[in-house]
Amino acid sequence: MDGVTLLSDYQPYPFEIEKVSMVFHLAPDATRVRSTLALTPRAGAADVHLDGEELRLVSIAIDGAPLAPEAYRVTETGLTIAAGALPAGPFELQTEVEIAPAKNTALEGLYMSNGMYCTQCEAEGFRKITFYPDRPDVMARFHVRIESDLPVLLSNGNPAAQGAGFAEWDDPWPKPAYLFALVAGDLRATSGTFTTASGRKVDLNIWVRPGDEARCDFALGALQRSMKWDEQAYGREYDLDLFNIVAVDDFNMGAMENKGLNIFNSKLVLASPETATDLDYERIEAVIAHEYFHNWTGNRITCRDWFQLCLKEGLTVYRDQSFTRDVRLGALKRIDDVASLRARQFREDAGPLAHPPRPSSYREINNFYTATVYEKGAEVVGMLATLLGGEGYRKALDLYFDRHDGQACTIEDWIKVFEDASGRDLSQFKLWYTQAGTPHLSVSERFENGTYTLDFEQVTAPTPGEPEKPPRHIPIAVGLLGPNGDEVVPTQVLEMTQGRQSFSFSGLAAKPVPSILRGFSAPVVLERDTTPAEQAFLLAHDTDPFNRWEAGRNLARDTLIAMAQGGAPAPDYIAAVGQMLGDATAMPAFRAACLRLPGEDEIASALAANGVVPDPDAIRAARRDLMKALAQTHEAALVAAYEAHAVPGPYSPDAGPAGQRALRLATLALLSTLDAGARAKALFSDATNMTESIGALGLLVAQGTGQAELDAFAARWASEPLVMDKWRSVQAMLSPPEAAVEVVTAIAESGAFEWKNPNRFRSLLGGFAANHAGFHRADGAGYALYADWLIKLDPLNPQTAARMSTAFETWRRYDATRQTHAQAALKRIAGAPGLSRDLSEMVGRLLE
Repeated sequence: MDGVTLLSDYQPYPFEIEKVSMVFHLAPDATRVRSTLALTPRAGAADVHLDGEELRLVSIAIDGAPLAPEAYRVTETGLTIAAGALPAGPFELQTEVEIAPAKNTALEGLYMSNGMYCTQCEAEGFRKITFYPDRPDVMARFHVRIESDLPVLLSNGNPAAQGAGFAEWDDPWPKPAYLFALVAGDLRATSGTFTTASGRKVDLNIWVRPGDEARCDFALGALQRSMKWDEQAYGREYDLDLFNIVAVDDFNMGAMENKGLNIFNSKLVLASPETATDLDYERIEAVIAHEYFHNWTGNRITCRDWFQLCLKEGLTVYRDQSFTRDVRLGALKRIDDVASLRARQFREDAGPLAHPPRPSSYREINNFYTATVYEKGAEVVGMLATLLGGEGYRKALDLYFDRHDGQACTIEDWIKVFEDASGRDLSQFKLWYTQAGTPHLSVSERFENGTYTLDFEQVTAPTPGEPEKPPRHIPIAVGLLGPNGDEVVPTQVLEMTQGRQSFSFSGLAAKPVPSILRGFSAPVVLERDTTPAEQAFLLAHDTDPFNRWEAGRNLARDTLIAMAQGGAPAPDYIAAVGQMLGDATAMPAFRAACLRLPGEDEIASALAANGVVPDPDAIRAARRDLMKALAQTHEAALVAAYEAHAVPGPYSPDAGPAGQRALRLATLALLSTLDAGARAKALFSDATNMTESIGALGLLVAQGTGQAELDAFAARWASEPLVMDKWRSVQAMLSPPEAAVEVVTAIAESGAFEWKNPNRFRSLLGGFAANHAGFHRADGAGYALYADWLIKLDPLNPQTAARMSTAFETWRRYDATRQTHAQAALKRIAGAPGLSRDLSEMVGRLLE
């Protein structure tokens, strides 16, 4: 297929690269890069093909002798040297190219961010720096010399030499080109150390722009906690003398795990109580952990090709989720992860962008950095851990590290490790990696003569290119509760391997209430006919925190589905919320999670799954009415909880006080439907931290009020770009739908909106895409506005434009009028002159 890369076409690179030496002479418009590659042919004669884009070749030589022009060919995508021009044995290839970092608006390769040089090479950015086989299975040792008068010059590995106007770095570990990093600028370090389990001292630095040093302490502590946890949980010790993190203002991603030199979006490093929310602190800690954990699961062991991306990302997401659970959130972490999975990945699986965690083809690899690869990939790892148990999982991971250290691996290598460590056949389980779609797991029950039976059936709907879906291996964690709420059968893991399968429990005195899919043991949709009374019973008594939350969530979702179609609030749900709110044994953060209603997009998805065309305006009205009904019924209890959970003393981002603030804001959201925002105004006025300040402001915006508070917030924080991102986002996301387009347009047209910066763009347009009724406005104005901005951004930053186009992935589930408007917007994007490969592929898939 034209322009399509196929997994089945994989061939090893015909040369080994033992070492790479690079010299950078930095200049904004004319950086010179000299590269020396030590190549050895693997077998037989072959052309040398090196990837390269937007490079001006200055010179090329083999073993010091310049190559004749007829011996090589340069195209828009690379450099090819004919086999006949190559020595029979090992040789050195020298090239010199010129690039223009200051003109690199795509933020891939070497580019500039406010006077600082920085790189982003994953997935295929290194080819914009020099000619090289830019693929993850080519691993080599790098030595780098940087020449510049800037005060800080950084690259991968350990420092080798430095002097006036230069610095040299040596990375002793072989790595693929996507892990290369370079940073040069006027930076300041917040420094610390870590002593490894074997007693080695590692120097740690968080590099930021002058003036930001005071906001790095939390990030440094998060790094130290991550290093300690990885030693304890996985036996992985850091392997260099130095670990550097650099905060960059212009960055397409959250962060990047380059060996020994992690480059971070500044919003995931900088934090102070005045400027960062509790969620910001939690996210900073998790992402620092994620990128550090990549040192072994991604760097020391990498992926053979980009089809195996979930091998490094799914495993590392699972590791960072486990870290956050252990050090911060406990069981609440699983609730947060599943809520995110359903909101992002289940939606992806149900639409035109569905793909397996390991796809078999792609047109543009940047478009496969998705929730399926990351979050569903983590779920698959979690299922393996569930099936093997804690000791079995650790045994398999130890074998993985021992067997594959220094290699570029595949999903087959990964599965084989688990089979060898456990003695199990996991060939059916592998379908989780190779099939798209979310299985629907329906269950019915029988109780006869003390034996309780659960009858399961699994069905996965067709997805693009995959009409048939054989049964998968599904671990189903189940517990049974007695009529009085006691647990009569503790958690057992049932292994479903057939399309239909039954499991029985005998010796029971009475019919139990089942708690199914505890801990969300598999990424499936569970379908079971239950009564509101049973869900309320589980919310009150289930010993599994996830399923307790899930019971309340199901009650809320069913109530909102009914109300969106003209029904009334369900008394069982209203009563259950009151019981949960008064449960002093439940942690504040858990009660806050139970008070938060399902989002509007989640209700639209549920309606569509039931064959009902969702009405965004009706859904929004239903959610507002239910919040008011809850507030009217439980006003006294909500006021008591709000007042009782004020956090005294100085701000702390720790889980305890953060949970109290979360409960306060959850109760305030309900109370604001009764008091016209009076308490929110007072909290905004008195807030001493960003969590409560932006939380109160958002509640005022949602009511269509708070202009004075918006103005005051902007006046105070105008010089803080990351804080102003919150200001933009809260207006775009929470403004009433009838006004959202106009609000976003006004902000976008203001001179303060730096739309070329990915953080600024995502804060406004990404926030607007999350305003369900505003984005899906019946007149199509939301679609048109969003299309305008994607078309504007694409020529400068195709990667960000393509990723944000996923806002359109659900357009077919709405009414004919909205579909017509959305299709027109997508076709307008598709027809834009000079559309990038990234965005063209995404829009094409959305329209198919």
